[in-house]
Amino acid sequence: MRTYRIRTTALAAATAGLALALTACGGSDTAGGAATKPGASKGADQPASSPAASPAGEGGSSAPAAGKGTGSGTGTPAKAGSGTGSGSGSGAKGTGDTADDSYAYTHPCSAKNLTVKVTSQQGLPATVRVITVTNNGSTTCGLDYFPTVGFSAKGATLGVQATAPEGLGGAPAYPMRPGATAYAALDLNPSAGDGPVADEVSILADREHMPNADGVSLPLAKPGSVVKPKIGLYRTGARESLSTI
Repeated sequence: MRTYRIRTTALAAATAGLALALTACGGSDTAGGAATKPGASKGADQPASSPAASPAGEGGSSAPAAGKGTGSGTGTPAKAGSGTGSGSGSGAKGTGDTADDSYAYTHPCSAKNLTVKVTSQQGLPATVRVITVTNNGSTTCGLDYFPTVGFSAKGATLGVQATAPEGLGGAPAYPMRPGATAYAALDLNPSAGDGPVADEVSILADREHMPNADGVSLPLAKPGSVVKPKIGLYRTGARESLSTI
């Protein structure tokens, strides 16, 4: 099993660049508003359906995007020779099955096929928001272990980034089947300290394979104080992701 180590300095630099790039390109947060990239729509802090938590009742529009996740809980890699086709796939293992997890390991998700939202969910701590990434494509694709997240207040970047778990290992990507949604819990203020209040987050769904231009800036319907924020790994539910922080 190959181990992937998180380089905090590199992540900080990437997030800072992402936040600066996105501050100047905020979009409409109304339903059906202008998209930041073709095929993507802007989204606001809103409830997302989850088997682990009920919606908080907030309204908002959907948003596209781009994020980092492990393959834990989503199946084990297929045997050698399966899921390595060009993308046309015949549906049979060993011939390029585009719905197989092993196909995702060599085919990163494209931002144009993803929708990214930031939501609030009942039953979770008040400091927690939930980032959701949905695969609108017709084939399975792979995401990094977790999304890269920066924060802004009244249009100005706060210079703060969400940190992720260290010492990650396992599958080389988080598999996203067609129509599937990945959840990443974002705790704005784990220690309940005093800090600047963020009203917007910038999100890049997959830092390893997407340029900063594929990120989105989404408003928080519930602004919150940001102190040493943390981001969880991509999982099939918000609570499961929160447990990884």
